[in-house]
Amino acid sequence: MNDIEKIKALANSLGFEYSENVPLSRYTTFGIGGKCPLMIEASNEMGTAELVKTLSSEKLPFYIIGKGSNLLVEDGDIPMIFIHMGKAFSDISLENGVIICQAGAMLSSVSAFARDNSLTGLEFAYGIPGNMGGAVYMNAGAYGGEMKDVVISVTACDFSGNIREFTADELDFSYRHSVFTGGGYVILSARLRLTAGDKTAIAARMTELTEKRREKQPLEYRSAGSTFKRPAGTFAALLIEECGLKGYSCGDAQVSEKHSGFVVNKGGASFADVMNVIDHVKKTVYEKRGIMLECEPEIIRRG
Repeated sequence: MNDIEKIKALANSLGFEYSENVPLSRYTTFGIGGKCPLMIEASNEMGTAELVKTLSSEKLPFYIIGKGSNLLVEDGDIPMIFIHMGKAFSDISLENGVIICQAGAMLSSVSAFARDNSLTGLEFAYGIPGNMGGAVYMNAGAYGGEMKDVVISVTACDFSGNIREFTADELDFSYRHSVFTGGGYVILSARLRLTAGDKTAIAARMTELTEKRREKQPLEYRSAGSTFKRPAGTFAALLIEECGLKGYSCGDAQVSEKHSGFVVNKGGASFADVMNVIDHVKKTVYEKRGIMLECEPEIIRRG
């Protein structure tokens, strides 16, 4: 029995569904990416910890994927097993005023749940196209809010399958960073504390932020959101525009003409197209402004 067959047998024993030879382009908001040999749908914490422990002990490369909204995957065969935190692992509940949500819960769904329960503080996340695991992992934020403002604890497992809870003080949140970005853990669920608010006012704020996103961001094209992290003391989009790079393209990858902080897929962009645009932007901004931009999306390559 080869490695893939062993992991399929384990997934079956855990009650996890899986698919083989999966195009990762279906799992990323960029719509780009080659095939992985196995995509396993996580559906509970204990089973996920057991799966991670086995993959790690067998030294089989694996990757945790959610909405794929902060991910750029190379074309071709990707020799990794993917664990998908999706619909099967997306429960949201309310306990003593605290929202508890599994890692696969969409941020928009958690925000809507908060609104429906007259809880304010998560309006900023309503339009972020990711799930809870990814949002905690990178301390996602927008319009003045960040996950660090609302997360009070996170449950995760290490690569030996041990499950533990991290308190807010242990999460090491900073700009696009958490204790988890260093690797070694898989986020399973999070607990959020919000404050009581007016449902109508919460809904109005969500509508306002949605309209701002539509007005300012190139939502008509596929992308991974902001392509570059914010440099100290300035903004990536401003630097890119000042360097005359708005609209710069390679193939179907382009620096958005609507918001230069976004590199977008205008239809048929390849991984190489996007990387060519990113590399050109980084090189040009460094040469003209002396600032080396850093990519915000994670990049998965074949080797």
